[in-house]
Amino acid sequence: MSGKLKETRERISSVKSTQQITKAMKMVSAAKLRKAQQAITEMRPYADRLNRMMVNILSNVEGEASVSFADERPVKKMGIVIVSSNRGLAGAFNSSIGKETLKLIEKNKSYQNDGAIDLFFIGKKAYDFLKKRAAGCNLITDYVNLSADMSYDNIATMSCKMMDDFTLGEYDRFYVVYSQFKNAAVQMPKSVQYLPVPKLQGTLDPNDTSHKADYLFEPSKQRLLEELIPSILQTTFHKFILDTNAGEHGARMTAMDKATENANDLLKELKISYNKARQESITNEILEIVGGAAALEDG
Repeated sequence: MSGKLKETRERISSVKSTQQITKAMKMVSAAKLRKAQQAITEMRPYADRLNRMMVNILSNVEGEASVSFADERPVKKMGIVIVSSNRGLAGAFNSSIGKETLKLIEKNKSYQNDGAIDLFFIGKKAYDFLKKRAAGCNLITDYVNLSADMSYDNIATMSCKMMDDFTLGEYDRFYVVYSQFKNAAVQMPKSVQYLPVPKLQGTLDPNDTSHKADYLFEPSKQRLLEELIPSILQTTFHKFILDTNAGEHGARMTAMDKATENANDLLKELKISYNKARQESITNEILEIVGGAAALEDG
């Protein structure tokens, strides 16, 4: 029985150590989450305003100007940029992004068999999830550590590459798979078409002129679009990175909080088991003493 008591004590000590680690990780993630949440909260209104501006402008220039990033052409080569984290212990955060990617691949499986789908990874965990599951796709890890530096200029290297490759005809379509941050407990995996720019006219009804802005264009409308669309695309891609970053910290904080609660429950069960085993041991010792005393009296 003493061996069982020793084993239970060691397990209790191990669970307590693990609980201290999960508590510390939760506090670290909470601190990082506040900063990441502030960044995406400040970015969203700006990015949304740019998108509304694009819709209004394009509703006025339809048929008078064109943009190369809006060219729809037969898809011979497709690129999918997958934004995930470099570290685990975040629950189902990274696996949900991987599953969303598999859905997108399945949706475009007609290109997959020809090796015409390239997967660009930003973050190691999506690569770990998909390296054996995304059969027939080319896996590219050149930008896997891009999110280590969250600055706009650094993130723009990837968005500029996508725009350049699309303009040169190396890729006919680009998608981005990321996690949209809602709150610390909710992150929603999303796949969006990045290039060509879908539905340039936006959601406005062409017969409805009540929401069309009366812009004065200086310089020309064509030059304005050539400058405006790349800027919006870069800002949008930066928003994808910030969304995923905030979602990662939120998911890890939630996972560590749940792990701490589970450790508490396990500690309660172990302590009950330990007390039961200890009581049994004491009872057996008392019985042995009583039995020995009775034997001496009989003798």
